[in-house]
Amino acid sequence: QVQLVESGGGLVQAGGSLRLSCAASGRTFSSYVMGWFRQAPGKEREFVAAVSWGGISTYYADSVKGRFTISRDNAKNTLYLQMNSLKPEDTAVYYCAASLGGSGTYYEQPKNYYYWGPGTQVTVSS
Repeated sequence: QVQLVESGGGLVQAGGSLRLSCAASGRTFSSYVMGWFRQAPGKEREFVAAVSWGGISTYYADSVKGRFTISRDNAKNTLYLQMNSLKPEDTAVYYCAASLGGSGTYYEQPKNYYYWGPGTQVTVSS
């Protein structure tokens, strides 16, 4: 089992940057594929990025590819999301989540993640 807490959200102007962190408790962080999702008001939760157990493989939604970078530090039990060139449409609550893995594009589906953080608000002004 793992508990997750996000931090680093805030208000930023369009074109700016933010770095989100997700601190995990427990000694099994490296056993999970980790992902970032976001949810804007009135919209469904959507996949943003995911990273494999050792951090070698990364996956991104088309909407953030080239602007966001996901990474993890298993020694520190921490997941990161570096967000650059932010746009107003990136405004949402951002969640980190842990998955045991799967096949195909399992990492894109919220149902494949067992543990979730409470979320952190990111607001991008135009």
